[in-house]
Amino acid sequence: MKTIKDCFGHAVRLTDERRAHILEHPEMKEMGAEIERVLTAPQTVRRSRSDDAVRLFYEFYARTIVDGKWLCVVVKCLEDDAFVVTAYLTDKPKTGETLWPIN
Repeated sequence: MKTIKDCFGHAVRLTDERRAHILEHPEMKEMGAEIERVLTAPQTVRRSRSDDAVRLFYEFYARTIVDGKWLCVVVKCLEDDAFVVTAYLTDKPKTGETLWPIN
């Protein structure tokens, strides 16, 4: 298990099981290091509209196995714990309250 300090200074757990599950998907195979990088230096972070405790960390990649896509790393933030739920490539960030960059 890895613990990564996110852009807000919080410790985020990335378990070996979650990392392996994410990287099983062919389009995510080469994105392992990028998952950690996006947590530490995202282009934008949004709060999920369906779960206030979920943050969506995004970074755009012009070249992926499926062309230009946003990498989204989904983090559940509880009172005394934060952990990666999943990560995936998407065409655009979801709508929601922007938490990063801080204005």
